[in-house]
Amino acid sequence: MREFFLKTKRLGFSVWSEGDILDALELWGNSEVTRYISYEGKMSKEQIYQRLKKEIDTFNNHNIQYWPIYYIDSNENIGCCGLRPHDSENNILELGIHLKDKYWGEGFAKEACLAVIEHAFVTLKANGIFAGHNPKNLASANLLKKLGFIYTHDEYYEPTGLYHPSYLMTREDYNSKQTQLE
Repeated sequence: MREFFLKTKRLGFSVWSEGDILDALELWGNSEVTRYISYEGKMSKEQIYQRLKKEIDTFNNHNIQYWPIYYIDSNENIGCCGLRPHDSENNILELGIHLKDKYWGEGFAKEACLAVIEHAFVTLKANGIFAGHNPKNLASANLLKKLGFIYTHDEYYEPTGLYHPSYLMTREDYNSKQTQLE
């Protein structure tokens, strides 16, 4: 059984290790998952190994990553959701999520992102969270708006060769939203 450092009602967040290569291959080897995150729309096995290594290195260097997430009831990996450095000088992190396609439309993306946003602001004391999406990924655009992100600009994203709509949520935005929920 995996250990989770963060949990929601249905999801558990873990930390990638080299032993998770099968989960990584299943996630990033699925062209439905990667069609919006790489130029080719798919990732080779070597690219997946490099991606896993990058997540592990990010954790070792910054104590954050796009953490693997598991459906608690079955302990099955459903994807990853987490943070990476974006603007260290201003303490702004970047939010990202990749879910296996069989879990789309179940509310897992929103649930996972809300947990990561809270973790970023409450535990990690981030000043802001940046997020972007492939311009063709309308589901991600809708998710970011539902989460309370505010569009700021289009930014060139080298892995896709496209300008991605980009968003920001500041600590003040987050605190204001939490006050409204109380």
